[in-house]
Amino acid sequence: MRFLLILLLWTGLSGHLTAQPATIAITNPNTTSLIQSVVEIPWATVLKVYPQVDTAQLQVLLATSGKEVAYQFEHKGQKDIQNLLVQVSLGPKQSVRVMLRRGHSAQIASKTYCRYVPERYDDFAWENDRVAFRIYGASLNGRSDNAYGSDIWAKRTPTMILDKWYKQNDYHKDHGEGLDYYHVGLTLGAGDIGVFLNDSIQFIHNYRSWEILDNGPLRSTFRVKFDPYTFKGITVNETRTVSLDAGSQLSKIQVSFTHTSSGELPVVVGITLRQQESPLLMDEKEAILGYWEPRHGEDGTIGIGCVFPRQYVTMLRKYEHGLAKVSAKSGETLTYYAGGAWDKAGLITSSDSWFAYLRQYASQLKHPPVVKINP
Repeated sequence: MRFLLILLLWTGLSGHLTAQPATIAITNPNTTSLIQSVVEIPWATVLKVYPQVDTAQLQVLLATSGKEVAYQFEHKGQKDIQNLLVQVSLGPKQSVRVMLRRGHSAQIASKTYCRYVPERYDDFAWENDRVAFRIYGASLNGRSDNAYGSDIWAKRTPTMILDKWYKQNDYHKDHGEGLDYYHVGLTLGAGDIGVFLNDSIQFIHNYRSWEILDNGPLRSTFRVKFDPYTFKGITVNETRTVSLDAGSQLSKIQVSFTHTSSGELPVVVGITLRQQESPLLMDEKEAILGYWEPRHGEDGTIGIGCVFPRQYVTMLRKYEHGLAKVSAKSGETLTYYAGGAWDKAGLITSSDSWFAYLRQYASQLKHPPVVKINP
């Protein structure tokens, strides 16, 4: 009996020691490559694969090579973890397996960052290893230098520059890392959103309050709220949630409107157009709005773009904007993606390459990575 008990214990222990760790498969169903893309693994999936997970001692590895994978716990403003974010590269139709195990992970430098900027009239700014953006706070309302839309900063370094540039307060000159030369003014700028009533753009002005939901290293997310505005007898409240992933030229923008309109509220997402003629992409069928600005002297050229996760969007060129017309019921959330690229960063250097990037981005939205538990 004693021998049988020892045998059973040894069999169970050896089975535990030799069992293969469970892995998670990530598949790219698209015909284009994913290069260092951030992929969401639901935390419920992680717990199913690895119920004894210790978040203080977690390594994520490529199962085939054992190479460590950069990751982040995404909370979305909640106490509990919502997703495990991993950054991987996948060829067309390719799959990789990631393995979770106990161990100390290598520390990675933040590739995304966002912050409230009280020292600059309540700016809220965000960046990744490709590009940087900002929107304007209520402190600017009524000032002669007020601006409504989204601003884009041209950067050509993978390091985070927001704190440094704001501290130096000399970011309108390029000292080797980039600069802010994009002009917003009282326009939608680089892909902002406005109400569209009586065939005219109604601006919601600047945000009032902010909240950071996640802040790197692979994804930064924040939420801003705006004061209610009344347009043509319709009162509109806007809440906006913005996320930016490492390696992406575009931010994910989710806009929730509550309003007093009896039906859907017509709105537009827009890109400011310059006086000189320059390439403008208005692909209604694929829901892509793109613009390659005229060259700005020695500062170079910026491309701006918006991608919508729907099949068809009406577009028009009006009021010195490229506009995409959408609508929202009260309480509904609209999602779109907006951002840009600077040719002097060296990655996207022409209108053709910029429009190709937007088309590829739209294709990947339609065919996102698939996450499955490996048997």
